[in-house]
Order: sequence, then C-alpha cells, then structure tokens
Amino acid sequence: MLKEFGALVANGTWSLVPRPSCAHVVSGKWIFKHKFHSDGSLARYKARWMVRGYSQQPGIDFDETFSPMVKPATIRIVLALPFH
Repeated sequence: MLKEFGALVANGTWSLVPRPSCAHVVSGKWIFKHKFHSDGSLARYKARWMVRGYSQQPGIDFDETFSPMVKPATIRIVLALPFH
C-alpha cells in the first residue's frame, strides 16, 4: 500500500493538501488485488483507493457533473464517411 501511495505521489497523480476547516471530507477505502504471472505465481500486489461517492451531497461536495457521450449512430456515420 505504501509503495502504491508513493508511486501516485511521485507520478504527480495527486498531492496532499491541507483541509479547509469548512470542508466535508468524503471517505473511502483501500481495495487490494493480486496480480499473477502466466504460470500462476504471484507477480505483485496492487492497491487502489476507492472513494465512497454515495456520501457526497449535491451543492456541498459538487455543483454539477458532466459526462460526454457519443451516440452509436454518430460513430457509424463518421466511420462510413470515408467510403462515400
């Protein structure tokens, strides 16, 4: 777990910052996984931090969310254009 944490900090994935006194902290937990070689022997351990997003409150922890989506029909049209 410490090795994974060190790699995240070293890669600049995120950094620790001081918590504002009025901030609501969203909790989380560590999820562990084993990675194996093709012969079945243990290659390494993996760890990741999962945030408990269900504890977030709209208007307090976030204002709005956005997820860009493309319709499948649009993808088919764009892929078909070079053939016409």
